[in-house]
Amino acid sequence: MSTIHERLPVMATALWWGSLSIIGFMVVPMLFANLGNPTVAGNMAAKLFAAQTWVSVGCCLSLLILSKRRHAERIEDWAQSGLMLIIGGMLLALLVQYGVSPRIVARQNLKLWHSVGTVMYLLQWVCATVLLWKLARRSTSS
Repeated sequence: MSTIHERLPVMATALWWGSLSIIGFMVVPMLFANLGNPTVAGNMAAKLFAAQTWVSVGCCLSLLILSKRRHAERIEDWAQSGLMLIIGGMLLALLVQYGVSPRIVARQNLKLWHSVGTVMYLLQWVCATVLLWKLARRSTSS
């Protein structure tokens, strides 16, 4: 039987992965397909991605906090291999939000910055996917 301390990292990672998946692969494409005006869809997408950034940061910070129990000598076993995924995912989220998104909104070299943002978003999604896979595998083997 697993404890809440063992389940919380799975829940935080699932929220991180799920929010990235739903916003990036379903909601934003639906905005562009159904709103008719790319400018309106783009402005709404920017707001959704900004909100999603804070979900990512919150989940990653929670995972960092959960990676070491109070008074423990070392970090949790799951965090040994997942720490770089957590930090990398959080940095990617912040870089997209504060480095790439302002350039897209300002329409600076739109094709380039949209491509860079998309690749960074996908890399963040991969970080969340790999961590969720590891945590889910660990929880089913316990």
